Amino acid sequence: MAWFKRKDKGIQTPTEEKKDTPKGLWYKTPSGKIIDTDELKKNLYVSPEDGYHVRIGSNEYFELFFDDNKFEELNSELTAKDPLKFVDTKKYPDRLKAAQKKTGLKDAVRTAVGKSLGKDIVIASMDFAFIGGSMGSVVGEKIARAIDYAIQHELPFLMVSKSGGARMMEASLSLMQLVKTSAKLAQLAEAKLPYISLCTDPTTGGTTASFAMLGDINIAEPNALIAFAGPRVVKDTTGKELPEGFQRSEFVLEHGFLDGIYERKNLKKQVNLYIDLIQNQPIRA
Repeated sequence: MAWFKRKDKGIQTPTEEKKDTPKGLWYKTPSGKIIDTDELKKNLYVSPEDGYHVRIGSNEYFELFFDDNKFEELNSELTAKDPLKFVDTKKYPDRLKAAQKKTGLKDAVRTAVGKSLGKDIVIASMDFAFIGGSMGSVVGEKIARAIDYAIQHELPFLMVSKSGGARMMEASLSLMQLVKTSAKLAQLAEAKLPYISLCTDPTTGGTTASFAMLGDINIAEPNALIAFAGPRVVKDTTGKELPEGFQRSEFVLEHGFLDGIYERKNLKKQVNLYIDLIQNQPIRA
């Protein structure tokens, strides 16, 4: 056993002086694939080995869709209040302030107008990092105003959904946003302007029950969670065993609730292709 003993210990670094590997240099996908974070960013936050689409926010989607990442943000200063005086272990205004400080966002959606493949478009993109992308009064109002802007300027509208559903701290006020956004989309349809709905991971709850499924064209990213309620609730309600992956975008597409699933690198081209087809315009490259 002496063969396995080290006689000369050499230079030893005290434990307190050892430095950990800096965090954030690598990303591990659910399938176990590891990728350098810089490489991941260059690949639009998609793992090249297994195609896993990492969740991204409005900053990244705006950069993806708008030419040269140039856009004008709409109604950027709108913030939520607490008219119901919701009481929980952490007061709602405190949670809002904490989320704003952590994310640098005002609320769970940002809206903007800019050019995509050379033509103007209005985009609303949700951020899951802000209280789970929950839909409160500000989210509904910003989407409604973005649709009004699209109607006023005769522009197509793209909604990028990423949400855990209605914001419970706003109770009925949150649920009212389902009706308001749906009514505004009806006005957009009356104006004969295209509405493309992009469902990303996750698109659930009241978001799915309203604007996320009302597009002229409904599309999604691969393996995105798209559902109204969780699988346990659905199972308890139906009393049936559910197939594996029944709430993923591929299953939803197979059963007719989506028009297509596209990898992130192809989204800009596909969205604009659909808009050109709806408006009977020459297809842009």
